Amino acid sequence: MSPLNDLFANKLSVINIGAPVFKDELAAQGADVVQLDWRPPAGGRPELIAALDVLQDRPETETANAEAVTAIFTARPVLIDVALAALDAVPGMTPTTILHAGPPVTWDKMAGPMRGAVVGALIYEGLAADETAAGSLAASGKITFAPCHEHAAVGPMAGVVSASMPVWVIENATHGNRSYCTLNEGLGKVLRFGAFNAEVIDRLRWMRDELAPALKAALTVTGGIDLRTMIAQALHMGDECHNRNKAGTSLFIRTIAPGLAKAGLAPEAVARVLAFMHSNDHFFLNLSMPAAKAALDAAHGIEGSSVVTTMCRNGVEFGVRVSGCPGNAWFTGPAQMVQGLFFPGYTAADANPDLGDSAITETYGIGGFAMGGAPAIVQFVGGTPADALEYTGKMYEITLGENPSYSIPNLNFRGTPTAIDIRRVVAVGLLPVINTGMAHREAGIGQVGAGVVRPPRECFDKALLALAARVKGK
Repeated sequence: MSPLNDLFANKLSVINIGAPVFKDELAAQGADVVQLDWRPPAGGRPELIAALDVLQDRPETETANAEAVTAIFTARPVLIDVALAALDAVPGMTPTTILHAGPPVTWDKMAGPMRGAVVGALIYEGLAADETAAGSLAASGKITFAPCHEHAAVGPMAGVVSASMPVWVIENATHGNRSYCTLNEGLGKVLRFGAFNAEVIDRLRWMRDELAPALKAALTVTGGIDLRTMIAQALHMGDECHNRNKAGTSLFIRTIAPGLAKAGLAPEAVARVLAFMHSNDHFFLNLSMPAAKAALDAAHGIEGSSVVTTMCRNGVEFGVRVSGCPGNAWFTGPAQMVQGLFFPGYTAADANPDLGDSAITETYGIGGFAMGGAPAIVQFVGGTPADALEYTGKMYEITLGENPSYSIPNLNFRGTPTAIDIRRVVAVGLLPVINTGMAHREAGIGQVGAGVVRPPRECFDKALLALAARVKGK
């Protein structure tokens, strides 16, 4: 018998590469068959494969990436202050500057929730008397709009920051850079979802006049608060520090409460401050976000690095920045619709496309990347605990390291997948997973649900091509 006949005379064990129909036919005939999930790198697109060839196994890129990963892992974000006005702390702020979430966007293209938040901010600042006047002012060219990320800041959902809003001040004790974020308003009718009625404005002014000064006084007593340690503890208590912040908020209250008690404040004021924080399980989100921002900014601008340092969305576009493309080089694509669970009375038709700077948590290796250690989050965003584990497990395929500070107990304390590499994202076609809230597409209605979303692929394709071109030009 010929070798070919010998082959078919024996029981076959087959690995099928390609259409699964061949695997199905072989299995039906009793063959041992395994389907190999193989796809050509970068979807087979020649220009992307060429860019990967430029960057892959390049010693200078590996060195740059090692530097970026080290910067992220060694970062130690510390809460050092509450600035009573963004104008006094945030770089580049002016009395007529409005910062917003996501990549750059103009007033005429803003999503409904962001337009509502801008209107509310202009009323809060006393620059406009009502919605009509605020809209006219926003469209007049007299207001400067800019991404929070271009001013060392971050903001959830609409992400709007105006001059007299108080902000957390976080310092990266390792590298010396700072980041900023407003204080979390709570749930319901809030500015970050585009609400701007009297209740919203009154709450913002109370936060400016009583909450922020009280927290500033308490920090003076307690000293700085190490947010890296607090995030690590929260992860071990079932948070992922994006959509689940129950543990982080509790830890923060526990830490700040003695300072509030010792700061010489009126007892009634202390009671109001503690009650406000206690009523808001998301209070810690506005601390985990700038902590992530402080760490990632330290890794931005490293020549040749393919590490992603920003992922964010403005409700119209999703934006990515990469370490090796320094400054404010944005790579954008259309904001996607979040897939998940809707609150009673709402459907997908009510939801706005993906919105907010909170994907900085996933960029840092927590949030959706740490869902495997926060199985209860699926009750909020949909899916099962097994799905949460799978999300985390897959993210190791597109990241360069495992964070030694943030571990997942039910993965044998494996470090969270950290430092997204655009080369890996493009090569394997696996996009980062983000768990997030959903805003109503109309201003002021608020949150309508929560779920999981992934960025548009073109953000990473564009970033890869730009980085490869930059490297070739050196």
